[in-house]
Amino acid sequence: MRFSQMLIPTLKEAPSDARVPSHVLLVRAGYIRQVAAGIFSLLPLGMRVVHRIERIVRQELNRAGAMEVLLPMVHPAPLWQESGRWQVYGPQLLRLRDRKEFEFALAPTAEEAIVALVRDDVRSYRRLPLNLYQIQDKFRDEDRPRAGLMRGREFIMKDGYSFHVDEEDARREYQNMYDTYTRIFRRCGLDFRAVEADTGNIGGSLSHEFQVLADTGEDSIVSCDACDYAANVEKAVLRRQVGEPPDTSATPPCSPVHTPGVGRIEEVAAFLQTEPQRLLKTLLYIADGKPVAALLRGDRQLNEAKFRTLLGASQLDPASDAQVRQLSGAEVGFAGPVGLAVPLYADLEVVEMGPAFCGANRTDYHLQDVVFGRDYQAQVADLRVAAAGDPCGRCERGRYRHHRGIEVGHVFFLGTRYSEPMRCEFLDREGRLRPMVMGCYGIGITRVVAAAVEQNHDEHGIRWPMALAPFHVILVTAGLEPGIGEMARRIYDDLQVRGVDVLYDDRDERPGVKFKDADLIGIPVRITVGRKALSDGMVEVRRRDGKLDTRVPLQEVASVVSSMVQRELEMGVAGA
Repeated sequence: MRFSQMLIPTLKEAPSDARVPSHVLLVRAGYIRQVAAGIFSLLPLGMRVVHRIERIVRQELNRAGAMEVLLPMVHPAPLWQESGRWQVYGPQLLRLRDRKEFEFALAPTAEEAIVALVRDDVRSYRRLPLNLYQIQDKFRDEDRPRAGLMRGREFIMKDGYSFHVDEEDARREYQNMYDTYTRIFRRCGLDFRAVEADTGNIGGSLSHEFQVLADTGEDSIVSCDACDYAANVEKAVLRRQVGEPPDTSATPPCSPVHTPGVGRIEEVAAFLQTEPQRLLKTLLYIADGKPVAALLRGDRQLNEAKFRTLLGASQLDPASDAQVRQLSGAEVGFAGPVGLAVPLYADLEVVEMGPAFCGANRTDYHLQDVVFGRDYQAQVADLRVAAAGDPCGRCERGRYRHHRGIEVGHVFFLGTRYSEPMRCEFLDREGRLRPMVMGCYGIGITRVVAAAVEQNHDEHGIRWPMALAPFHVILVTAGLEPGIGEMARRIYDDLQVRGVDVLYDDRDERPGVKFKDADLIGIPVRITVGRKALSDGMVEVRRRDGKLDTRVPLQEVASVVSSMVQRELEMGVAGA
């Protein structure tokens, strides 16, 4: 393809609303343009990257036994009412009415549609298992779309669903898709981790996220430095520290301390001239209409997902200011466990704290020398958000390291979450009607585009992995001498014959402009044909990642570069 014939509108300046590198660079390099908040058009270069990703996804899914379908993007409300999600999905579900006043939704996901498809045509165990996937636009009405393609409202997604006769076979396919996703992201050239995760509003009992590691990632993940366990901080399990419990036998009885006007942890610690680690934080919640309290060390955060699971609650909300005053008898910031008449749940670390400060359930007062087991009782559980340095919950020796990640894929074990309410059933060998057991598997195609840029860029622009680059090679002419164009066209034709995707920058522009655009666009290999090539028969070959900058004889350049490209692509496939 010739640069002069393509729509590649590069920009010198970043858009004012762009903050993260992928948003800045994809706009500046002419890959995307914003239409509305969280809604983008893909330009030719952007489409070529999307097609690269889709090709890898299709190859690996087909290899794994999945079959491609295409479901509608507009879903009738009755399907979502059958599953129960029409009422609970929330404002991200964009609802609309047609001219006959029938209600529909723009699909944010497709569990209901795929279940409706399968239940009408699959009725016997002989037709199972079944794994179906699609690659399609989705729409989620995000409250605050941001970061370009990383958190948009409209996006391209691969979503897949499997149907099984029993849980054992569903878990087998879950592992099959886990392994398939691992191959996909390795072939994409990404540094990623598969981490245990919360199932969120999709439902189910088991899930893993595939997180691309990047400093700008929205998600916090931890990995053990001694075993292969990794998890989203919302899911990461912790264990009790090994050692003797603190000796509190000589601790005096707890007593009140006047703390006027200081209710926040940092303010209380400063006022009492102590560390937040010595404060006991009491958080009041309403779980399915009933009050409960979570107790944590002052510098820790409550993991609401763990707390909700522990309680078995379908709804968990922080108590309002009025509810806090009613339950504790004090203003917000002064609640404490001593004498608090609600069920108490303490994090593992609370037991190890020793004498602590906490709210006195009396405005402008705290208690000192409060001891777990003596002054209050609580059910002990893993309740906090995991952090760097915490003990791994899966082995006896490791500690967590912290990473930022961008979620690009997710696999769920759904069980019968959708098949039961929607009556997606089959006849088993004994002729009994049973609900199908399901799995769910998603990849954010356009998010992979953004994640790859977040992980592969420098101050000059994008540095695409070979497998995802819109072109493998960019061919640049430097100079106006008559022979340069002819020489470049020969190389261009030779590369195309050898199956190399090459962008020929044939514009009437200064070499500096072409070089800057080449770096910004991020194509892995640049061949420069200039004045010296006419005099000594050599051309410059330079890799965008800086691993190669050399001169190659004109007669050999197509062979050398095509071998380089092919070798790297084959290594990606073999490595997966």
